[in-house]
Amino acid sequence: MCLGIPMQIQSIEGFTARCTAKGVQRDVSLFMLQDTGIAVDDFVVVHVGYAIQKISPQEAQSAWEIYDLMLEAPDA
Repeated sequence: MCLGIPMQIQSIEGFTARCTAKGVQRDVSLFMLQDTGIAVDDFVVVHVGYAIQKISPQEAQSAWEIYDLMLEAPDA
């Protein structure tokens, strides 16, 4: 199973964005979204180091709520 992780853009330099999520920072490629109006403070879905989709803050929050529930679930 593959997961896309919602992250918020902190800074942009060329096609690389410094993104954060849950206190973790990563450099993320914006190459796949180069024709999209991406800006600092936007939220993106990150998969294997690439931003693959711009999302709303509400969508990012909803995804993290689901991920948090998954992490809290007892092992099956």
